[in-house]
Amino acid sequence: MHTRDLSEHSPYVPGRGDEEVARELGIDPAELVTLSSNENPHGASPDAVAAIREHAESISVYPKSSHADLIAELAAEWTLDDEQVWLSAGADGSIDYLSRAMLEPDDRILAPDPGFAYYGMSARYHHGEVATYELDPADDFEQTAETVLDAYAGERMIYVTSPHNPSGSVMDLAEVRLLADATAEETLVVVDEAYGEFAETPSAVELFEERADVAVLRTFSKAYGLAGLRVGYALVPEAWADAYARVNTPFAASELACRAALAALADDEHVDRSIESARWGREYVREHVDAPTVESAGNFVLIEVGDAEAVTEALQREGIIVRDCTSFGLPEHVRVTTGTREETRAAVEAINDVLARLEPGVSA
Repeated sequence: MHTRDLSEHSPYVPGRGDEEVARELGIDPAELVTLSSNENPHGASPDAVAAIREHAESISVYPKSSHADLIAELAAEWTLDDEQVWLSAGADGSIDYLSRAMLEPDDRILAPDPGFAYYGMSARYHHGEVATYELDPADDFEQTAETVLDAYAGERMIYVTSPHNPSGSVMDLAEVRLLADATAEETLVVVDEAYGEFAETPSAVELFEERADVAVLRTFSKAYGLAGLRVGYALVPEAWADAYARVNTPFAASELACRAALAALADDEHVDRSIESARWGREYVREHVDAPTVESAGNFVLIEVGDAEAVTEALQREGIIVRDCTSFGLPEHVRVTTGTREETRAAVEAINDVLARLEPGVSA
């Protein structure tokens, strides 16, 4: 008995967590500052935590009303019909839904390199193929329609990440429009806005009024601080919105996840605080770290450090966990999530100390 051929599938490589690193170093996780996974340093909204406690006893029933209520609230938030909101277990769940809805076997997608590995993983799970377009570190990972179109060969789906992970660069709405205009009618442009709350560019949802070949991904994991509950959603044009009922996993978001997301959605103060904190943090890092950085619109900063593995390991011994971006194909870069002001200052100080100690090309 064997699985099907999975040789082209690579496991997703997450940022290292504090418990994992603490066990490795033999220390208390509380001694570590974890800035490796773009999590919200302020945690979840207190209202979301209260909602989980309030509804804990309801976990014996399926999330019928809470699921519908959350979809309705999100539709109202974006001025869309309920059918245009595809609720899922994390934004990666929405990627799977779009793959199910769009891809025939051997259809191809076009995804950024470097970029989120799950775009390609999902396509391959659904018997699709993957092509990539290159974002150039020398140009600060600039995202334009031309960059994508240079690699475009009629793919069924194109993924654009704005803000981009791990660089933080954005694709302006005008460029998304140019890209959609220049591609085939049956090509879907998917704009992943997982970090959209932290940016100052408008959402690609604005294009829905004029076209039916753009979809948007959003999540509660980042600005809302609900990463552990896995709540995401896709926003899609009205023309094909009813496909959700045919491709979704029944009740993909759990009862407690839906209740927490409803509460978090109403807590503007917590979200505003998280956004302000991220914007302050990314500017602080860029101004004070002793290494080249990329201008970021997310809640993280990409830093060129020379030897990412050596720097990451040295920082761990200083109690700071950052993301080694070798898995993104960037072995000279680390990605640092913006923490609280105290955490961000501590991280910058530690990075500068480590960079001063390490000679170029010398491992820790």
